[in-house]
Amino acid sequence: MAVSPTESGHVNIVRMGQLLLFIVVALVVATIVFGVTVLLSGGDSGLTPVEPDGRAVPLPSDRPLGEEDISRTRFDTVWRGYRMAQVDQALQRAAYDIGYKSELIGVLEAEVAALREGRTEDAEALRKAREAALAPAAQPAVTPPPVVIPMAPSEEQEPVEKR
Repeated sequence: MAVSPTESGHVNIVRMGQLLLFIVVALVVATIVFGVTVLLSGGDSGLTPVEPDGRAVPLPSDRPLGEEDISRTRFDTVWRGYRMAQVDQALQRAAYDIGYKSELIGVLEAEVAALREGRTEDAEALRKAREAALAPAAQPAVTPPPVVIPMAPSEEQEPVEKR
């Protein structure tokens, strides 16, 4: 008994559909089994921390940032990319410097506007305030030595032997 070509094609399409459906069901079942196994076993331990590679060049903290500071900055690379703590610290430092410089530009613009309008007293007050704000940044902070308060030995304490 011979099968016509159109019936043969129809049978092949049905078999391919059944095979595809079987594969999809198998993948769904495997995914569910994997998910339940991970949930019951306590989860994934996550990625282990990687030691820094030591090539980091941080932003300077003792002076305002310049263009060359940003271009020279390097971060330690790890398996997943850069060390997030280093990148966050650099972004916070850059944001602080940008904000500081924006405020300084605003003060300078106000000083120029006061001079153009002939308000020399206001311009002088702005200049003094600007110079006073810049003065602490130019001079390194001197920390006083720690104060040591001697304690009198009490009668209850026994002397400690030095080894």
